[in-house]
Amino acid sequence: MSPARPAELLDRLRGALEPVVAAAGLYLEDATVAAAGRRKVVRVVVDLPDGPGGVGSDQLSEASREISRVLDDVDLLEGAYTLEVTTPGTDRPLTTPRHYRRAVGRLLTVATRSGGTVAGRVAEAGDDAVVLDVDGRRQELAYADLASARVEVELNRTEQD
Repeated sequence: MSPARPAELLDRLRGALEPVVAAAGLYLEDATVAAAGRRKVVRVVVDLPDGPGGVGSDQLSEASREISRVLDDVDLLEGAYTLEVTTPGTDRPLTTPRHYRRAVGRLLTVATRSGGTVAGRVAEAGDDAVVLDVDGRRQELAYADLASARVEVELNRTEQD
């Protein structure tokens, strides 16, 4: 097999992994291949398809096993590689409506295209806008008006909060 161009390799990699990840009840957020000395590192980022919640460790382990099996079966990568399967983490920038739906109930800091900043808890997230609870007041922000958004880590927050 002749070596694939990087973009072609990633397309083929994602094409091979998407059905496996979906069968595990997850969403393929990203897949990359990076050089690490003589080896390659294949990083696969998976998430829940939609809505709030988290990926369980058993679900992540099962997905990792199936991803590894597929990578061995399709033989897309030449040479040795290390597989890393992970979830996006809280530092992921929110860039799609699905990301905002995954953040329902979480505290965000949002930068608007007009230069302002808004901090609030995600109450709702639709296809065109997110609704934040800002100090007890609902504020709707169109995604088109947002420059960036990140989930704030809350170490002392309980499920009831």
